[in-house]
Amino acid sequence: MIDLASAKIAIIGLGYVGLPLAVEFGKLRSVVGFDIDAGRIAALREGRDATQEVSAPEMIEASHLQFTTDISDLADCNVYIVTVPTPIDVNNNPNLKPLIAASETVAQVISQGDVVIYESTVYPGATEEDCVPVIEKNSGLVFNTDFFAGYSPERINPGDKERRLPNIIKITSGSTPEVAQFVDALYREIVTAGTHLAPSIKVAEAAKVIENTQRDVNVALINELALVFHRLGIDTGDVLAAAGTKWNFLNFRPGLVGGHCIGVDPYYLTHKAQAAGYHPEIILAARKVNSAMGKMVVAELIKEMIRKGVSVVGAEILVMGLTFKENCPDLRNTRVVDVISELEDYGVTVHVHDPRADKAEALAEYGITLTDNLQTGKYDAMVLAVSHKEFVDMGSDAIMALGKKYCVIYDLKHMLPDGLADLRL
Repeated sequence: MIDLASAKIAIIGLGYVGLPLAVEFGKLRSVVGFDIDAGRIAALREGRDATQEVSAPEMIEASHLQFTTDISDLADCNVYIVTVPTPIDVNNNPNLKPLIAASETVAQVISQGDVVIYESTVYPGATEEDCVPVIEKNSGLVFNTDFFAGYSPERINPGDKERRLPNIIKITSGSTPEVAQFVDALYREIVTAGTHLAPSIKVAEAAKVIENTQRDVNVALINELALVFHRLGIDTGDVLAAAGTKWNFLNFRPGLVGGHCIGVDPYYLTHKAQAAGYHPEIILAARKVNSAMGKMVVAELIKEMIRKGVSVVGAEILVMGLTFKENCPDLRNTRVVDVISELEDYGVTVHVHDPRADKAEALAEYGITLTDNLQTGKYDAMVLAVSHKEFVDMGSDAIMALGKKYCVIYDLKHMLPDGLADLRL
């Protein structure tokens, strides 16, 4: 196996996870950042990051980093870190195609003694049972004899400028004790918060997938409580504020659960559990609750419109925010689309405004045309779906002015002061 001093790193996949990793390593040692998206590579070479995770000055600081779409540029590397997406298909089954394709890429260039490290979220066993065999088959090399593997799950929080790669504790693992120590030492070069060396790759994989599964279950509980409280005429925010005075109360809030992690990762765990002969009832029940929240929001909105005498037929409704969370442009698996789709089923005209989202991506991925033209006094109802800084900075008066006299406002993110919104989660 290679020694740490001679490690030359290739990052396979330069999205939200791969780019920050490439930049941090690129400040210290030779790194090749590889992506199949030529447009993405061209933008990065110009110092432009569409994910808004890394600034141009930070990329300049990574003086040992080069970007490429050419697989041959990876041939001189000896550590391959795979950071590609791990989505689900239409049936909520794990889609390992990007991971398998990345493994095939590694197989073309990996050599004797090299190490491949996976960061993509997977179910326990995927690295050694699904990815490693692809490398063995396509390279002719033998696992743990000719090449080695590690797993160090990503913990990137898109849009979070406080908790970034260097100051988040990193889980590490390796296919042999020696490789585990190598992987751990490698990441300690860039992670100032420190590392946690897991006893096996499977333990590291399991630790990652339950992080988001736990959050999904907790949010589902609060979402279900919100449904109950709505029927009892109680403000959920008031209940949570009161309950939060207890020292060990967990401060989760209701909302739409989307994104590439929380709304996806639990299905990786349930898939593996079912393959092992166990039906995970709590996890799947949580997914069912969270997946239904968009419909619930629209049902409550329509009821309130009817109560206030606002005609649903022909209504103009503004949805503020499309990305899956505040202050980031990430549209992957955003559940705001559930609200939009459900509203359109009622025959209303839906206007969607999001200053962070890419218009071309919104149109290509969801068929949604974003608008920049917000008109005062135009809308019969508004859904405040994402609390971008731009919306918060508008202030409540400017937001309220967009609606007609009897406009119904559903404030999903508690952006408005108490009493101004008709409905809140």
